[in-house]
Amino acid sequence: MAFVDQARFHVKAGDGGNGCISFRREKYVPRGGPNGGDGGRGGNIILECSTRMHSLIDFRYRSHFKAERGVHGKGKDMHGRKGKNCYMAVPIGSIIKDSDTGEVLADLREEGDTYVAAYGGKGGLGNPHFSSGTNRTPRIATKGEEGEQMWLQIELKLIADIGLLGLPNAGKSTLLSKLSAANPKVASYPFTTLEPQLGVLHLGFGESCIIADIPGLVEGAHKGIGLGFTFLRHIERTRILLHILDASSDQVIDDFQVVENELKSYKEELVKRTTLIILNKIDIADPEELAEVKQILKQKGFQVATISGLTGDGIDDLKATIGDILDRVKIPAT
Repeated sequence: MAFVDQARFHVKAGDGGNGCISFRREKYVPRGGPNGGDGGRGGNIILECSTRMHSLIDFRYRSHFKAERGVHGKGKDMHGRKGKNCYMAVPIGSIIKDSDTGEVLADLREEGDTYVAAYGGKGGLGNPHFSSGTNRTPRIATKGEEGEQMWLQIELKLIADIGLLGLPNAGKSTLLSKLSAANPKVASYPFTTLEPQLGVLHLGFGESCIIADIPGLVEGAHKGIGLGFTFLRHIERTRILLHILDASSDQVIDDFQVVENELKSYKEELVKRTTLIILNKIDIADPEELAEVKQILKQKGFQVATISGLTGDGIDDLKATIGDILDRVKIPAT
């Protein structure tokens, strides 16, 4: 199933039912008076956050949503029934925007969060509302109001505790498979991950956290080059970033700087996010060069861990380090 994290859709709330023109007619009751019922209010379009949804794939096959209109009023003071609301399930982390202006209308972050995207029209008034001392037989009723309608844009920002970053083929997918039960595609060529992958890291004592593996960034990703621009939004709400570097590369520090520059160009606040540097593939790295790289990164103020995703060396220590960091880092407000 494809991962869809952006969609455009149209909502149309229900129109209100029309009011009714009617009069009482009984054999021995002359001038029985008006008794037309009011129309029912139209149904609303309501977006509801649900853990059952993980992407916006449903919006690929349906882009128009319409609520039920209110029922018209009838005689004998019979008011029309209110139209049924149209409930739309959306994933946790959905941002709703006005499609025309780009204005953010709602940010749905927790299970059960709701947003009324369009309000139904009011029902029309029956003729009893227009009765007066001088007009006892009003032949006036109003039509129901039209329900709101508009085009909306929905974007999904995955809500994860940890974001995995790195250049293509740095070993992010392998690390995700070691830290969690996730089974991402792993291969020796770049861009094997074409969409964000999620995994759950169990830290012990019933505690766990969610890890998001973001497809490999390349230089110029913030301008739309490669895959990174499409998925950079998914790291905005992570508590910590795990920056994976290939320790066997001839230019580890340069590789690190490429990703740092892309984060800064996309959103400067991300560079200030708590970051743990992970030097991967230590089983094939030169020990002297590895020590030199560690020293440079520590001088820059970063905490550094060394692992081998292939052999599993250092994974247990990494889990403990991640747990310690999560204990002291708050969830970002973005």
